[in-house]
Amino acid sequence: MSGYRVISNPSRVFEFVRQYVPLHAYSGMKGIGNEFNGELVGGVLYEGFTGKNIWMHVAGKPGTRWLTRDFLREVFSYPFLQAGCDRVTGYVEASNLAARRFDEHLGFKQEAVLKGAAHDGGDVILYVMWKEDCRYVHPQ
Repeated sequence: MSGYRVISNPSRVFEFVRQYVPLHAYSGMKGIGNEFNGELVGGVLYEGFTGKNIWMHVAGKPGTRWLTRDFLREVFSYPFLQAGCDRVTGYVEASNLAARRFDEHLGFKQEAVLKGAAHDGGDVILYVMWKEDCRYVHPQ
């Protein structure tokens, strides 16, 4: 798609994602971003790699078409094909319905609920994507 370019720049992607997701920088974070005509419009950060699992944090600039098919392939190729993970885990505050719909649309499944763990005192939902269920690395 003309104008889009996937980049690997953890510090730049971290600064972008933290505008939308409350995060702290961790040693060893990896980041993949999606640029449109030189502007970063989407980003994914990975941290907490255990050999089997990695945590994923995602953000996109509202009002832009940042989530392209090429970007999704890169986003899931890193943990599943390059890092060799069996699963990717993410968390969403239960009150954030848009983020929950987004995760579920991508194919993440709810795995657990952390009662009272959200910033607002509500719940946090843990989502998981298993390698064998990921349609972005295993086209159906």
